[in-house]
Amino acid sequence: MDACSCPQHASCVNGTACACDLGYTSSSGQDVFTFPLETCDDVDECAPPMNVSCGPSAQCHNLAGSFDCRCVAGFQLASGGVRFNHSKENTCHKTNSSKAVQNNKQLREIVSRSESLLTNQTLWRREDKREIAFMASSLLQDVESKVLEAALKTPGQKIQKVFNRTVAAATQVVGDKCSEERKVFTLNIQMNSMQIHCDDVIEENAQGPSAIAFIAYSSLGHILNETFLEEREMIQPSSLDFRETTEAEEPVRLNSQIVSATFGSSSGSGSPYLPGFVTLTLQHVKKNPRSTRTLCVYWEATSVGGHWATDGCFLVSVNQSHTVCNSTHLSSFAVLMALTNLDADPALALITQVGLSLSLLCLLLAALTFLLCRAIRNTSTSLHLQLCICLFLAHLLFLTAINHTQPKVLCAIIAGALHYLYLAAFTWMLLEGLHLLLTARNLTVLNYSGIHKFMKWLMYPVGYGVPTLIVALSAVARPHLYGSPDRCWLQLDQGFIWGFLGPVCVIISVNLVFFVLVLWILKRKLSSLNSEVSTIHNTRILTLKATAQVFILGCSWCLGVLQVGAAAQVMAYLFTIINTLQGVFIFLVYCLLSQQVRKQYQKWFTDITKPKSASEAYALSSKSGPDTRPSTAETK
Repeated sequence: MDACSCPQHASCVNGTACACDLGYTSSSGQDVFTFPLETCDDVDECAPPMNVSCGPSAQCHNLAGSFDCRCVAGFQLASGGVRFNHSKENTCHKTNSSKAVQNNKQLREIVSRSESLLTNQTLWRREDKREIAFMASSLLQDVESKVLEAALKTPGQKIQKVFNRTVAAATQVVGDKCSEERKVFTLNIQMNSMQIHCDDVIEENAQGPSAIAFIAYSSLGHILNETFLEEREMIQPSSLDFRETTEAEEPVRLNSQIVSATFGSSSGSGSPYLPGFVTLTLQHVKKNPRSTRTLCVYWEATSVGGHWATDGCFLVSVNQSHTVCNSTHLSSFAVLMALTNLDADPALALITQVGLSLSLLCLLLAALTFLLCRAIRNTSTSLHLQLCICLFLAHLLFLTAINHTQPKVLCAIIAGALHYLYLAAFTWMLLEGLHLLLTARNLTVLNYSGIHKFMKWLMYPVGYGVPTLIVALSAVARPHLYGSPDRCWLQLDQGFIWGFLGPVCVIISVNLVFFVLVLWILKRKLSSLNSEVSTIHNTRILTLKATAQVFILGCSWCLGVLQVGAAAQVMAYLFTIINTLQGVFIFLVYCLLSQQVRKQYQKWFTDITKPKSASEAYALSSKSGPDTRPSTAETK
């Protein structure tokens, strides 16, 4: 291996292999490697299990390839410095300034007010993008100025950090001179960092101390999303991207928090343009992104609103978790990526298309059978019919509309409809399991009329009422999490996906309990039967249906959770094949394996292929015996 082929943050070993620099580790975990596509990632010394002890009243802060220790808010080093590297150097002592406490409270109030504005959905629910951009620009400028003002009121409190669920702010007060040991200042919040040179912060004519502010907004990206990218901006290939530029027609997504970097002095805000540059390390919202293009952007406020632009912003590097950008001016920044689903398997997509198409056909045939075949019409077939209807509509909507992400309102409606239909299908699966248990329990008691009345009273309110309640609560709580930039389904943010996974896990668990009880009951009944052949036959059929039902309609969804590790691809194929063919299994088990249904199919086929005159039909019906009674009943 050539020495020049080692990745960033790595060096050659004996001219044949590579080793990551101190503070970095290879993605494979090997100390020495030869694989040409290996990468060296930063080791977070502050995270467990490699926890660094900084001593009392201090916290560890991870840096690229290193770390440092800093006193927490309300404490400072006896030397007046900002950072140290070992617990033995810890001289953090409490600052008893009531002014500092009051200032910290003021900073918390600023962050709290900003959160209330950002979470006010009525405020941002506007059709005019220019109006939204203007409001966001005003908010960003107002927060920056107030945070700097709060920091400068207590120059003795060097570093402050305040955060809540939506907004986080970090400030640092800088003296009027740059010392050699503090040439570069670093602020870290929510896995994002800002580095700026001291000479770029201290102004020549500044009187008194200056302050740096770094603010991160975790939810502002939903408002100032990728649609605000200026049309003239183009996604340029990264230095490691060898794809043709013709592949750049991929959707651009905002893949970081929006952060603001600013500084100012007691005499006023400094110029946003820097002699040097500020370095921003922004964490990805979507981890391990597969991207052909990455763009560092800043928010350019205008008289009519604002937009994302790239002037003076440069991409430095990209890894699985962070993007590093340089900028020659201060503003609000973000990372845009042309995300590609390189993990998508064309074979899986084909299996999904073919499997769902076959399921749609079989579900339609099964539903028509349950509707038209009077010989099998009972409570069980009513449950089968509702399950088929829900699965048919869900599969049809998934097949035709899952990728229609624009407009967003329509995508949210599609996601809500899919949420409801799949939950309804699972609820009817639960009712199927309950009915099967009751049928097995009363197999020899012949109490079918009681089962029928109970299920008729229970099934429709539960089958359609429970999913309605769940979807309604989810929509009221977090309507903005219906629909994502990639597909019209539930977003993963804030655990919203558990509005679907939670009920599904409960239903599968309950159905497993029903299955065990059914097998236990049927085993007891089989052991007590001697010559009742018909009852033994019914018991075996129930056992077959219970087994097919619990594995095909329930446990097959558990394969989705097992898509990890070396078996991920195998599990993905099994999950896709089994779940897309659910309609085929339903048609096979409940229609083709039913003797009554097969006889009805045979009769329908005979009537179609050999039509008879009215006189022949009357003569045949007059000669019919007991075996043809069901057919005679159907002609009435």
